[in-house]
Amino acid sequence: MGLFGTRFRKLKMMAPLSGKVVPITEAPDSVFSNKVLGDGVAVIPSSGKVLSPVSGTIVQIAHSLHAICLEGDDGAEILIHLGIDTVSLEGKGFTCCVREGQHVVAGEELMEMDLELIKTKGLSTVSPCIITNLDRMKDLSMKYGDAVAGETVVMTYKG
Repeated sequence: MGLFGTRFRKLKMMAPLSGKVVPITEAPDSVFSNKVLGDGVAVIPSSGKVLSPVSGTIVQIAHSLHAICLEGDDGAEILIHLGIDTVSLEGKGFTCCVREGQHVVAGEELMEMDLELIKTKGLSTVSPCIITNLDRMKDLSMKYGDAVAGETVVMTYKG
């Protein structure tokens, strides 16, 4: 600890999906749009390939494969929720490429989701990506617009 308190490092999160990044408040689910679980961005995906937004460890994969939680090497706890109400698909349309406890690097493939199947079931493909431990992460700044998974920085923060 320095003379003036803890020094925070500036950190970054990459887009987990290619597509259009929008404010989390535009997610079509009030749990996300009201920031009940945390803050972040939502992606309107143009591709179903899901890449790790940070280097870290896979903490949990939903049994229905519609969500994945990571703990970044930087301490950020991240939830990627693939589509809205997609838990109802019971895993159909999702292929998992990782396992719980596995260490991944930013840009590594985590999942594949079938966007067409999700749409034909009448569900939204909008995919929130949020930091859930906001008490440890400061000065969040989001970048909106077109993004390439694993390449475009969509969020910076200090931790």
